Amino acid sequence: MTNHFHFTDEEFANEFKNATLPPSLFSHEAHLRLAWIYVKAYGIEQAVDMVKSQLINYVNHLGAVSKYNETVTIAAVRAVYHFTLKSKSHNFKDFIDEFPRLKTNFKDILGQHYGIDLFNSKMAKSSFLEPDLLPFD
Repeated sequence: MTNHFHFTDEEFANEFKNATLPPSLFSHEAHLRLAWIYVKAYGIEQAVDMVKSQLINYVNHLGAVSKYNETVTIAAVRAVYHFTLKSKSHNFKDFIDEFPRLKTNFKDILGQHYGIDLFNSKMAKSSFLEPDLLPFD
């Protein structure tokens, strides 16, 4: 079975940017990997912009616009950034092993920052909501 680790970071980012990455490979972990690649290469602000615009392009290409969530997308990049500041890892596999909660308890991580259900909020899907409980920085 092929997964997103079949690609180098550069290949993975290019496949996603060009909307040629098979949808079956774009899991939650792959979303975190994309954020990690861009945070490491470009910093938080540009990473947010790149992930956001490329994800919108990707879901539009797939005809899955309803799956896009602005707040979850930006919050995921910010969460990855937060953990990269504490990380000793030099690649994504080590990073996700170092901070497995990003993969296994992501909803709980967001729950520390937000008092609403971001995954079902129409407002959170269409525009970024700042955390109401705990800021990301």
